[in-house]
Amino acid sequence: MKATFDYSGAKVFVFGGTSGINLGVAECFAKAGATVAVASRSQEKVDAAVDLLSAFGPAFGFAVDVRDSQAVADALADFHRASGEIDVLISGAAGNFPATAVSMSPNGFKAVVDIDLMGTFHVLRAGYQYLRKPGASVINISAPQSSIAMAMQSHVCAAKAGVDMLTKSLAIEWGPAGVRVNAIVPGPIEGTEGMARLAPTEESAAAVRNSVPLRRYGAAEEIGAACMYLSSEAASYVSGAIFPVDGGWLAAGVPVSLGG
Repeated sequence: MKATFDYSGAKVFVFGGTSGINLGVAECFAKAGATVAVASRSQEKVDAAVDLLSAFGPAFGFAVDVRDSQAVADALADFHRASGEIDVLISGAAGNFPATAVSMSPNGFKAVVDIDLMGTFHVLRAGYQYLRKPGASVINISAPQSSIAMAMQSHVCAAKAGVDMLTKSLAIEWGPAGVRVNAIVPGPIEGTEGMARLAPTEESAAAVRNSVPLRRYGAAEEIGAACMYLSSEAASYVSGAIFPVDGGWLAAGVPVSLGG
């Protein structure tokens, strides 16, 4: 997919941006001319992502666990010192594993909530002071589990529902400063670790694909295109939106079980 937006000179920070959907998002912005920073826990993945993104322009990488609020704040401060005010801030770090509530340990439930919900709070809270005002765009990467209950996904359902409500709350709080806050809800995306875990067999993957009204998986670049739209002047009056990019999956009620 060709980038259709010009982000020359823009500063973009993607947390979780070293693999899967979030790396695809970071690459879209880099190809559109932005200076891009990415962060994740793995230094190896950070280095590989920076190598990839550097082919298109300036790129920065930080080995950061979003559960560590100080580490998140330090990375944002470093990027701001190097590049200036942030135009687009994306919180996409996430954890998931299929498990029933009874079989899941309290630590397992807490780990997902800490990464998905607390991690998003850490990113947004620390990032606010560095956002361009007015005009900055904040995007949280949510999930269908935020609004559709799924078996074996109670931890993700709880965490992502919180992310959606945090999105709406901060759209209200930050709107007067000219900062827009939205969330994107990706459907099943090809080649991601999440779908490999949630639909690990050919049979389950086919069932998921057939449950999407468009009858296909999406691509990370399609999530990137949606992020670029939401961060553009074309979406200058869009804030507090929970924006599905899922081939109609949520409209169909996600009529398929995940995790098997």
